[in-house]
Amino acid sequence: MTIDFSPLLPWPYLTALVLAAAALAALGILQRVRGAFLRTAALAAFCLALANPVLFQEEREPLSTIVAVVVDRSQSQENSGRREQADRALADLKERLARFPQFETRIVEAADGEESEAPSTKLFEALTTALADVPPARVGGAIFITDGQVHDVPDVNQSLGFAAPIHALITGRPDEFDRRVEIVSAPRFGIVGEQQNLTYRVVDEGAAPGGSAEVTIRLNGNEIATEIADPGTEVPFSFTVPRGGNNILEFAVDPVPGEVTEANNRAVHVLDGIRENLRVLLVSGEPHAGERAWRNLLKSDAAVDLVHFTILRPPEKQDGTPINELSLIAFPTRELFVDKIDQFDLIIFDRYQHRGVLPILYYDNIAQYVQNGGALLIAAGPEHAGDDSIAATPLEAVLPANPTGVVNEKAFFPRLSDDGKKHPVTRGLEGASSEPPAWGRWFRTVDVDRPLGQSVMEAADGKPLLVLNRVGKGRVAMLLSDQGWLWARNFEGGGPHVSLYRRTAHWLMQEPALEEEALTARASGRTLEITRQTIEGDPGQATLTYPSGRTQEVTLAEREPGLYKAEVKADEIGLFEIANDELTTLVHVGNVDAPEFKAAISTEEKLKPWAEKTKGTLRRLANADGPVELPSVLPVRGAVRVADDQRLSLKMTDETVLKGVNSLSLFSGLLGLAALLLILSATWYREGR
Repeated sequence: MTIDFSPLLPWPYLTALVLAAAALAALGILQRVRGAFLRTAALAAFCLALANPVLFQEEREPLSTIVAVVVDRSQSQENSGRREQADRALADLKERLARFPQFETRIVEAADGEESEAPSTKLFEALTTALADVPPARVGGAIFITDGQVHDVPDVNQSLGFAAPIHALITGRPDEFDRRVEIVSAPRFGIVGEQQNLTYRVVDEGAAPGGSAEVTIRLNGNEIATEIADPGTEVPFSFTVPRGGNNILEFAVDPVPGEVTEANNRAVHVLDGIRENLRVLLVSGEPHAGERAWRNLLKSDAAVDLVHFTILRPPEKQDGTPINELSLIAFPTRELFVDKIDQFDLIIFDRYQHRGVLPILYYDNIAQYVQNGGALLIAAGPEHAGDDSIAATPLEAVLPANPTGVVNEKAFFPRLSDDGKKHPVTRGLEGASSEPPAWGRWFRTVDVDRPLGQSVMEAADGKPLLVLNRVGKGRVAMLLSDQGWLWARNFEGGGPHVSLYRRTAHWLMQEPALEEEALTARASGRTLEITRQTIEGDPGQATLTYPSGRTQEVTLAEREPGLYKAEVKADEIGLFEIANDELTTLVHVGNVDAPEFKAAISTEEKLKPWAEKTKGTLRRLANADGPVELPSVLPVRGAVRVADDQRLSLKMTDETVLKGVNSLSLFSGLLGLAALLLILSATWYREGR
């Protein structure tokens, strides 16, 4: 209730009038005039009436006290029944707070972020957002329901923007323990065939039983080592990069019975294998138009070290010219095919025929080279169908097809076979989708019997043109025509000879991206992209295993011939395993160093400083014997000055909201008239005596 003035005259005039009245009143009192005091009262009442005093009375309504309840819904809450504890505590807390009508409860569920690649538990950020529109004086307190693994706890000397208790109800049990494995340091790139070093560590947290841990190490799905590691000790490990492209190293530590979670018992590291200066041996049996196409292609690749020989003077060309007068070098057959054959990533025989340049034993060395993981490409010409064909040597053991002795001299458009439309070497070649294909014709092929492996390109009448086959650990390709140079010379518009030759060479050198049967996966944010390459038809469903252990069947849809894909929105972060038929692959969604997985046991330590500073309560929802009772709610007027472990003290607000204002003019209407008449009458009565 307040009094204000709403003068009937401007303040300067009213002030002058008041001064004049005060002077008259003072003069009367000093001269002891009869009724001077009553005259003074009458003048004061008259001036007060002109000042028009108004009585204001506000109607106010008390505001509610805001209590924030922040519930941890991060992935770590899925461990050891913590979610059930949190749900039970939330329901109980709602019921208790509902008994106090002056409390307004704001419940905030804080997840780890749907698109975050480095998930973490940010409860204070969620609290700040929830109270952004609330004046600090209305905040009665905040209650966290969490496992204590909070990753955005501010420094205890900072301000939260309000002065009220912070309480924490901790899920989990005090006797928890967990074992995990982490990669401390590892290279991102490595040269194929060279040794690389990394360091990993097994970590025990909480009341772990201790003892050594057995770690199984896999490379690209194949087990390569089993080691015994002492928890807390950094362990070095060496391995050889087996191939180009992605190489996935997996470290799996045996679980400990009773540990919080097994989701962090595996760690992966992806290393990109780089082929350093691919060594290719190109042997041309004789000069011809297509020789330069192969040479130009290989020389244009900066990553290829090309060794090229052309047989210009075979043994049958004996014209009597002394050797020392020839400007040719002798073909270093022993050095290439015995001493250093294992140093080559790919051997190409371009229209080569057996004419005594290579001893028979050397062909057997080449066959063994393929069996042991080497790559061989035969670019065949008419000589491959003759008596001196290399198919009549010990090399026959690794060739996918034998010539029939017939050379087809007929114009044709090279076409993709049914397998070729699905095979990554030939799938999507530019110009292959139309009929006839949008590229130039060829005019000669070597006829072969029924080939092994896959015939991915066909000549006239469906005859094999490009045959791919696996032999032992190695691979062999046969291009049954020497007319590819027509595409290089842009004959009839040319064709995709560069793509065809390069893909064939890279498939031979076991490039992972060109595997005809492969299962791969990659993570883009929280979206998991699964790709299945096959030439065998519909691969069926893939089984997706989440970090938590639950599984999901995923339907793979055909996007291109032989290429099946699926996208899954991951609601967990960590290491996923995908399986289809006999193929498996691993992919890590999110940052491998995400805080959410570095520590899994529940803890009171992170929130304890804030609970102590604000006189809040820190309480576990369960002990070793089971659940415990929730603390009672205690409203407190004024600041909370004493911490009580048995109660959740909440500060009551004194804030109100203005609902209306009532005003009353004290000297207006009958009330003012009566006051003036009373005083004037008293004055007249006194002076009339």
